[in-house]
Amino acid sequence: MASLAPSAATGGRNARPADAGRALDALNFFLADVRDGLGPYLAIYLLAVRGPAHGWNEATVGVVLTVAGIVGLVSQTPAGGLIDRSRNKPRIVILAALLVTLSSISLPFVHGFAMVATTQSVAAVAGAVFAPAISAITLGLVGPKLFSKRVGRNEAFNHAGNAVSAALAGALAWKFGPVVVFWLMGGLTVASIFAALRIRNDDIDNAVARGLDCEPDEGCEQPGGWKVLVENKPLLLFAVIAFLFHLANAAMLTSVSQLLAKTVGKDSATSLTAACIVAAQLVMVPVAVLVGRNVDQWGRKPLFLVAFAVLAARGALYTLSDDPWWLVGVQALDGVGAGIFGALFPVVIADLTKGTGRFNVSQGAVATAQGLGAALSATLAGTIIVGGGYAASFLTLAAVAGVGLALYALAMPETKPA
Repeated sequence: MASLAPSAATGGRNARPADAGRALDALNFFLADVRDGLGPYLAIYLLAVRGPAHGWNEATVGVVLTVAGIVGLVSQTPAGGLIDRSRNKPRIVILAALLVTLSSISLPFVHGFAMVATTQSVAAVAGAVFAPAISAITLGLVGPKLFSKRVGRNEAFNHAGNAVSAALAGALAWKFGPVVVFWLMGGLTVASIFAALRIRNDDIDNAVARGLDCEPDEGCEQPGGWKVLVENKPLLLFAVIAFLFHLANAAMLTSVSQLLAKTVGKDSATSLTAACIVAAQLVMVPVAVLVGRNVDQWGRKPLFLVAFAVLAARGALYTLSDDPWWLVGVQALDGVGAGIFGALFPVVIADLTKGTGRFNVSQGAVATAQGLGAALSATLAGTIIVGGGYAASFLTLAAVAGVGLALYALAMPETKPA
């Protein structure tokens, strides 16, 4: 795995202490379960814990997730711009972690559709900060030469953190019920704050972190943010591809968790959903490491095609059985598809925006398209489930993944630098 290098990666600027690498490892590990909020547990809580008296069904839950998702995606590009301009990125990560956690742990104490949607929207706004902030901190610490390998390491620790927290959630929920995930998130937030505080802000090269070769006041040529986004056709195409990937992927685990809640009950569903997450995350760890180590040799495009193919196959396989352990096994394939996507997403954007100084705002813009796909995925799946059943929903999501596979194969260029 890549380690933080002193001046070779960043063109001879400040030295990067080795302990910054370990702090970044810890931040990715502990922040893993915080950055996405309640995730699939929210669907279980609203569907099962709130109960029929509140009128929550799959479609209503899907609308709540969509509202929060839309608010979050509108925040993505401004969040990237904020990170580009920021001079203290670890502090922003800490503030965002606190907002996500406070919004999530307040859920047992708020009532009604409007209040639930509001709390999850606040969490979504804060959550928009994490991806560009972590990528920027990483690029500012290690530089572009080691970025691909370090991103793979980030993803490995992120997935390991998800696996551990999901295992804890499953074990504790078996004894204490689904509400335990709220308190687990609070503990992980405290740990992530301590990890962020260990990263010295002076060790982050803010010029490198935004994709520049020099500071703005040193006379760098900086294209306008919208110019970078609008005139970069491969970047726009990649945004469409990210949209399709998340339109297909986002609702799969949520739909599985809802199916489990219907078939085995809320307490068992929470533990089995945790098992689904653990299975996928355990696969993602070696996948992320493998991708990070080899992406510069293998290229970006072949790996992305594998991610789409596995995603399409996963959607189809869900329809073969509703046995809980079959669903858990199929969910493990998410470790391949989403594992590849997570490791390559910032790398491809860094390829497409190198030297522009707009790396993070471009991440935000593409993440907006990605978030739109994820938000619409919940409503699409929930509506089809209510009207046609779970099998129809899974097959629809698989078809969307097939469209993304074809588009990437036929239209997207290889972005690996020569």
